[in-house]
Amino acid sequence: MSENSKIEWTDHTFNPWEGCQKVGPGCDHCYAEARNARFAGGTAINWGPGAPRRRTSRANWRKPLQWNGAHDKFFAENGRRQRVFCASLADVFDNAVDPQWRADLFKLIEQTPNLDWLLLTKRIGNVMSMVSETAQYQFDLDCLEKPRLPENVWIGATIVNQAEADRDIPKLLAVPARVRFLSVEPMLGPINLQRLMPGADIGQGGASIGQPWMIHSGIDWVICGGESGPDARPMHPDWACDLRDQCKEAGVAFLFKQWGEWAPGENCGGPMKRTERVAHWFADEWMFSTLTPGGSVGMHYDDEPTVYRVGKKTAGRTLDGVTHDEFPA
Repeated sequence: MSENSKIEWTDHTFNPWEGCQKVGPGCDHCYAEARNARFAGGTAINWGPGAPRRRTSRANWRKPLQWNGAHDKFFAENGRRQRVFCASLADVFDNAVDPQWRADLFKLIEQTPNLDWLLLTKRIGNVMSMVSETAQYQFDLDCLEKPRLPENVWIGATIVNQAEADRDIPKLLAVPARVRFLSVEPMLGPINLQRLMPGADIGQGGASIGQPWMIHSGIDWVICGGESGPDARPMHPDWACDLRDQCKEAGVAFLFKQWGEWAPGENCGGPMKRTERVAHWFADEWMFSTLTPGGSVGMHYDDEPTVYRVGKKTAGRTLDGVTHDEFPA
């Protein structure tokens, strides 16, 4: 599925620059920060308040032009346009990024009309003001008068729990875009999208006045996944299944990216051959314990413990035995 990326929902990954700053609980175990530290001798020099962002090479910036030029061949083989996930190691709408860099990026996006650019941000509230700022750098008077994203941009917001959903979905829906999507990864709690938009007026009989349900408001796609890495937090199976069911009922495309390090028994395979960590959801928090296989044949995984820590590869990405790879039309 991913020609130049290991991420399941894109074909290419492009990083115009590297570096960021943590802004919420989903950032606690940032893989990009850990990667930066690993390649910089143990210190994440491009992460945190005041840290310099590092612009990538000219050769890297030429790659999207090459992908754009290969459009006809790709479309003939796949029947669709190529998707580019922009800034897996950064955030396009990071306040600490040089505005000229962002203007250069949007110029590149406009120069590659055969690509669908997926801009996923944890700072969805910055988008429209930064689009206007970019228009100033580009002397785009039309965009200054009516701020807009290029037609080939899909805009996404990362949310990890209900509080972030309530805060950021209205901001996402305020951005004019051809496709709007949510990345619920890592999923750190249950999320109900079948609720009224925050601040909605409630009329007689409990109906909303002038404000639709969150999931019917213009969300085209939902990506869901658990956390991976050494300090990964578990995702309760019920959270993911409920989100899938909400999307199905609303006719919204749903993609289940991964379980991460923790998975329910049905995803763990046969007999347990080693000591495993187990997590139970009790009284709205995780309770951890250790399970050791007994006897020569070991112990089988079952569904009574909530999830087992078996590693990303073993955990896989099936939900109730089904791989969900839906995309917006």
